[in-house]
Amino acid sequence: MSRFLGIGMTHYPLLAGTDEHMAGLLRWTLEDPGIPGEEKDPANWAETMRAEWGQDQGRSSAATHRARLLDGLARCRAALDEFGPDVVVVWGDDQYENFREEVVPPFCVLAYDDLEVPAFEVMNERGSPNAWGLPDDFHVTLRGDAKTARELADGVINDGVDMAYSYRKRAGAHFPHAILNTQLFLDYEHAGAEFPYRLLPVTVNCYGQHAIARKGGLARFADIADEKLDPSGPSPARCMAVGQAIARHFAGSDQRVAFIASSSWSHAFLADALWHIRPDTEADERLYRLMTEDRFDELAAVTSHEVVAAGQHEILNWFCLFGAVQELGLGREWSTLVTTEVFNSTKPFAVYR
Repeated sequence: MSRFLGIGMTHYPLLAGTDEHMAGLLRWTLEDPGIPGEEKDPANWAETMRAEWGQDQGRSSAATHRARLLDGLARCRAALDEFGPDVVVVWGDDQYENFREEVVPPFCVLAYDDLEVPAFEVMNERGSPNAWGLPDDFHVTLRGDAKTARELADGVINDGVDMAYSYRKRAGAHFPHAILNTQLFLDYEHAGAEFPYRLLPVTVNCYGQHAIARKGGLARFADIADEKLDPSGPSPARCMAVGQAIARHFAGSDQRVAFIASSSWSHAFLADALWHIRPDTEADERLYRLMTEDRFDELAAVTSHEVVAAGQHEILNWFCLFGAVQELGLGREWSTLVTTEVFNSTKPFAVYR
């Protein structure tokens, strides 16, 4: 009989960089001429945000934030090692990486075998040294399982999910950092180089209407004033249904499968209503409460509009996990919500058995 584990974690890119650069997104945002001066003035921020910003623009408090994230990651890795999976299914967003103007699938199984990937492309582009002091061209091997991935795609298609699949990474593109950083951070001591488990990535079009419009990333307010929005991404309810179908597929096998939702929740740079300055912590806390109380029907009723308005685009990865958890009857063993107003995003962690 199959055995299952569920994990939720962050893939916060700046955790791969140094403390000096961890609040770099906010420092960049405060240079945006399209944001009113009173919004950018720390004197008008909440006391907690001013304290985290400090006298050195978040550089000192970065170490505390890093320690909290590493503690959550260590608990997730310990659960993974205790479980000993045959394969690790990872739901992660493709942020204008493998999928661009040519095609943007709502969901896609990456049916790859082992793949060597540059570990620090994102940090190199942002001008940040990596946290390990390794060479800029350091690579890690992502251990894949193309056969199991093809079987998964076929299984969920026959279960009513029109699943896309990919046999080859797009030439010249970054490998989706949501997947790469999952390995990097779960093997933080070795920068991902000694991670022993096989990954089966399933990408989710979390960025939806902003996937091409903002190239899955940062944007100045002047640039988004007249932006041409893309079609919406999949709804939270649809993500849960896909998670359920994937869980049903593996329930019919004898494999030990770990499911991982890889993402933070509200991102400051996506929260337009908050001028890209801080994440929508209140919206995250509301959904975290629904999660901890197993109120899956209410989670499924969350709308795409609510998700986008709160800058929670990447939470769709977690909705896939919620679907699998509900389908398999897994229980939440542990979770925490790491909040911040300076380091771009609210970062939850969870372990389900």
